[in-house]
Amino acid sequence: MGINGKSTNKSLLRFTTAGSVDDGKSTLIGRLLYDSKSIFEDQMEHIVQSGKRLGREELDLSLLTDGLRAEREQGITIDVAYRYFATPARKFIIADTPGHIQYTRNMVTGASTADLAVILIDARKGVLEQTIRHSYIASLLDIRHTIFCINKMDMVDWSEKVFTKIKEELGLLINKLNISDAHFIPLSAKYGDNVVDRSENMKWYNGKTFLGLIETIEIRKNKNPENQRFPVQTIIRPHTTEFHDYRGYAGRIAGGVFRPGDEITVLPSLRKSKIKSIDVLGKTLSESIAGDSVAISLEDEIDISRGDMLVASNDIPVISQDIKLMICWFNERPMKVGGKYLIRLNSNESGGIIKNISYRMNINTLEHDFENTTVNMNDIAEITIKTSKPLFFDSYKKNNITGSMIFVDEGTNETVAAGMIL
Repeated sequence: MGINGKSTNKSLLRFTTAGSVDDGKSTLIGRLLYDSKSIFEDQMEHIVQSGKRLGREELDLSLLTDGLRAEREQGITIDVAYRYFATPARKFIIADTPGHIQYTRNMVTGASTADLAVILIDARKGVLEQTIRHSYIASLLDIRHTIFCINKMDMVDWSEKVFTKIKEELGLLINKLNISDAHFIPLSAKYGDNVVDRSENMKWYNGKTFLGLIETIEIRKNKNPENQRFPVQTIIRPHTTEFHDYRGYAGRIAGGVFRPGDEITVLPSLRKSKIKSIDVLGKTLSESIAGDSVAISLEDEIDISRGDMLVASNDIPVISQDIKLMICWFNERPMKVGGKYLIRLNSNESGGIIKNISYRMNINTLEHDFENTTVNMNDIAEITIKTSKPLFFDSYKKNNITGSMIFVDEGTNETVAAGMIL
């Protein structure tokens, strides 16, 4: 659907950018928007003026995405900057995430909805710990498509040898992390080589430009189309003369295809019924798929409330109070075994207690640390929790939505962690 409700054929690609500090993430996005004519004159003027104030002689395209004043002054990205742009082929949402280790949580947040990860590498430095960390987080978040941009090729004399060596190093990492779809592009974000236009300096590279690749890369949106999942967010009872008896369950489909006549099971009650209708904005649909926000009405009167889930009767998710998961810790206070938190899993809420910490991930070496299991801010660890009531869920790999949760400190209402169920 288009913005105004009209159908458009343009697909939407969400991608996240990551890389070490000064690898040129913001410059790449600035160059992409500039060369593809996706920025306005007033934005251009703003970049020129900001550059002059900061004493930069050349046009600095990174200032386009470094939105916060503190970022511009320090010359770094510290929060997730979202940018929207479109070409005739596709629409894009970019999450430009920070490179610093102390902003791992920002990267997890920015990358959590991405279809594609773009990881930048400085051609002079090759594969760094940051590269390993960002690739690991992309694989942890089940981002199945990765583009490695070997940037600053102008600083290594456009050398094919340097590019090939880095590509070989990355090959080992890709195998270790089971990244299924990886691409490599040598580029210079500063001068625009292989960003939108082909590089005259690297005639030895015959692959696609960065824009050419992101416009054509095939993304599987609905990762597990056979698993029907519909978390209920609210109940619709119009009480009007026209819809006097209507009772719809509204929410966003988290997996699979739903059609009128399908037999479903309601969790946690395990009561069965059939779908009577699927409605959206006064229209009745013949089917709806993952990502659609709809209201579903059933043939039987069943007591259903927010947090319940409609699933296919022959494909029930796991129902348990004991959950093993990988978490990224967001809070300045370390995680404590025995700590109690509010768990939010889709529209479902439950109390939860941290039972144990299996290991902390050493993201730089990709090794499991069983000795030092203190989980501090930005750490990633495998833990087990016990919830105050049985929850229904899938593994994160099976369904990113029904397999992810957040932890909330009820005292402060802060989100202290995000978790991916194993």
